[in-house]
Amino acid sequence: MTAAVAVDNLTKVFGGVRAVDGVSLRIATGERRALIGPNGAGKTTLFHCVTGTLQASSGSVKLFGTDITDLPEHRRTTLGIGRTFQITNVITELSLAENVALAIVGTDRRKWIWHRPLSAFPDIREHALARLDSVGLKDRADEPVQRLSYGERRQLELALALSSAPKVLFLDEPCAGLSAIERQRLFKMIGGLSREITLVMIEHDMDVALGLADRVTVMNRGRVMTEGTPAEVQSDTQVRDVYFGHV
Repeated sequence: MTAAVAVDNLTKVFGGVRAVDGVSLRIATGERRALIGPNGAGKTTLFHCVTGTLQASSGSVKLFGTDITDLPEHRRTTLGIGRTFQITNVITELSLAENVALAIVGTDRRKWIWHRPLSAFPDIREHALARLDSVGLKDRADEPVQRLSYGERRQLELALALSSAPKVLFLDEPCAGLSAIERQRLFKMIGGLSREITLVMIEHDMDVALGLADRVTVMNRGRVMTEGTPAEVQSDTQVRDVYFGHV
């Protein structure tokens, strides 16, 4: 079966630094993959290269067998990639529904219709409300984002990432900065996503990462160090050495 995401010998060089150094991955359709490793391991840079935020220096990326290595970020989104970022990326002056509506329009042909307001397309609002409902925020749809807590903004970002109906969803530390209760709430939301969506996640909270993942890839110094099931990775002495700073 064709992999949802196939990365071959991917490298990203900044000056003399090889932030990503010959990484190869195969992620199956419907899989939940956790990407872990110490700070500076190259995880987020790898995400950037796969999703198109950065152009890789060399190597290739395929999405369901289609080579997307040279495509810009918006084309990769159109083909089925969705993502969140480490830092919240929402428009605080707009309402929750308006934020999601803009994300929906961004991948819709109606974005080119300048002479009509969003209110002229009631189906867009309905779609936005459905996405907000999926992350528990429908009752706050018309409130400005600036009233949300940090954890609620993370929930909104998940709704934004889902607005384009992605086939593969990349989550970059979705639980970073959240309280224990907020982490559990978001954990349940992510875990409840349809298996029609392939999920790739960077997460430093090991309980979250290992609790959601089918397989885990461990990176260190820009390279893949090991890969396996959560149980295999937990029992790997080299992984423990990396996290305790011995490697």
